[in-house]
Amino acid sequence: MANLIETVRVRNGRAPLWHLHLRRLARSCGALGVPFPAALKVPEGGPDRIHRLEVSQAGVALAERSVPPPGPVRLVTASTVHPGYRHKTTAREAFVEADREAARRGGDAALLLTAAGIVAEASIWCLYWWEGDQIAAPALDLGILEGVSRMRIEEISGPVAEFRVRPEALRGRSIFLSNAVRGVVEVASVDAVPVPVHPGTLRLSEAFWP
Repeated sequence: MANLIETVRVRNGRAPLWHLHLRRLARSCGALGVPFPAALKVPEGGPDRIHRLEVSQAGVALAERSVPPPGPVRLVTASTVHPGYRHKTTAREAFVEADREAARRGGDAALLLTAAGIVAEASIWCLYWWEGDQIAAPALDLGILEGVSRMRIEEISGPVAEFRVRPEALRGRSIFLSNAVRGVVEVASVDAVPVPVHPGTLRLSEAFWP
């Protein structure tokens, strides 16, 4: 059985999204029958970093690593089919292979589609686009991860509008990404086609870290 993971950003000596990580971890533990670790210590102090928890039937393993550099992301649509990923676990082989393909094609991260060709999520990112001034995202019931960063965005702006779209429906849209390590990040291009910038993305990025 795959283990559950949470990658927690420690920023300015705090873990500002810790409450959202615990909320998701508790749900996943309940759904998968993994004991919730009752004595987790909030990571704090020290340098900015990523604090990683791996939770299994045997307990919790901790690790830390540095934060990757910021910057817009070049997405490449992968041929790898989205495997269904409702809980953040170590079963990430499809995402790793998709990212390898993206790198071979000059991208920074992969965009995965469902078997029906519907936009699902990026390899390590939640995906969004702007419908006017409304934030839109793929529907969670496609079998995608409910990201901690998506939960944070909904704390800021309210529920996102959920859609099922094919890649061609996003052409000309302003697209952005989020994850719980790097926050909100612009998409520079999709399959080498430049993506327009929406002013709301910068505002959301500035509001992301509480």
